[in-house]
Amino acid sequence: MQENPITSLRSAAYRIRRYALQMGAVQGQGYIGQALGMADILAVAYRHALSYRADDPQWEGRDRFLLSHGHYAIALYAALLEAGILPETELETYGSDDSRLPMSGMATYTPGMEMSGGSLGQGLIIAVGMALGLRQKNNPAFVYNSMSDGELDEGSTWEAALSASHFGLGNIINLVDINNQQADGPSGKMLGFEPLAEKWTSFGWFVQRVDGNDLAAVRKAFDTARNHSKAQPRVILFDTLMGKGVPFLEQRDKNHFIRVDAEEWQQAIDFLDNDYQRDNK
Repeated sequence: MQENPITSLRSAAYRIRRYALQMGAVQGQGYIGQALGMADILAVAYRHALSYRADDPQWEGRDRFLLSHGHYAIALYAALLEAGILPETELETYGSDDSRLPMSGMATYTPGMEMSGGSLGQGLIIAVGMALGLRQKNNPAFVYNSMSDGELDEGSTWEAALSASHFGLGNIINLVDINNQQADGPSGKMLGFEPLAEKWTSFGWFVQRVDGNDLAAVRKAFDTARNHSKAQPRVILFDTLMGKGVPFLEQRDKNHFIRVDAEEWQQAIDFLDNDYQRDNK
């Protein structure tokens, strides 16, 4: 009997969250709130939407997944572990000297990492260039760009958005994590970006906005974006909850970069494990 696809994705999201917490425990700190919040999106990306070969990360026919917000690297490493692109044995090396899992994403170090992130607002620019190149080569692959709501403050993001629309790049799918937190405070208070869907629409994009922690809605949004028939770029705006799945992290006022006491890492993992086991009895 075939497993329900949402049940399968829920299991993948659980493992991604658990991997992220295990890596966070190695350093005792990090961007764990973002990883927990994005786990459902990454589960759908790597277990449903993306075309890739785990044993050949540079396969020319692969969909490209860009991590514009390079500080979310712990989240993507967890997804790459789930996808089988990275071995689980490397999890304990996170953030250590000579590790392939540095604390900020580096394409030169990590299989499956398509760009080096750090300076925010660069991912969509790179996505436009990649998408144009793939089109020139008649390569049907998609370019997915994952970015934070803080990157909406960057003028380069909107220049790239105009370019993608101008060139009719239907092979770009932009994913915006709207968790409403930046280093300096709530994203909307740092620089108001609403009404966001209307802004992207006015720039010529096909727009969807969904709950990024609702697996069925996320899966449908990925499918709709990929199957959209017009030659225009696509964006999915995901409203997510920082720390999703760990109650005491969900409730923190400031979750951008956190330090967690040693015993709290195990508490967080226990919360995940207990919820998962209860849901799968």
